[in-house]
Amino acid sequence: MHKQQFTALLYGWIAVLGLILVTSIVLSLLLQFTTMDQTVLSWVTLAAGLIILFIGGVIAGMKGKEKGWVIGAVTGLGFTLFTFLVQFLGYQQTFSAEQSLTHTGFILAAVVGGVIGVNMVKGETT
Repeated sequence: MHKQQFTALLYGWIAVLGLILVTSIVLSLLLQFTTMDQTVLSWVTLAAGLIILFIGGVIAGMKGKEKGWVIGAVTGLGFTLFTFLVQFLGYQQTFSAEQSLTHTGFILAAVVGGVIGVNMVKGETT
């Protein structure tokens, strides 16, 4: 892996973790001060996660400038690995079937974002 691709991955991961942090704060405040219930919250968090992983893939793809699907996939896999390690080491639980499907969607969103990010950069003249 080239240094440029590794740097792109770091940008993608930092963007994802930063956006997840901000989103979780906003959602916790909404949950506290509104009448939002658990079923609505689960759908909102799923949509937010897909959008955030897509944005992280776009950022990584734009920084990497080539092989967007690989950079996007590694961005999504890195987030999934981080989530799995926190859950496994912190709570001694593995992924359920539902979580595995959700994280597959996250990885696919990051892949699409990576491809779009690379193509956004390729469209520019240097």
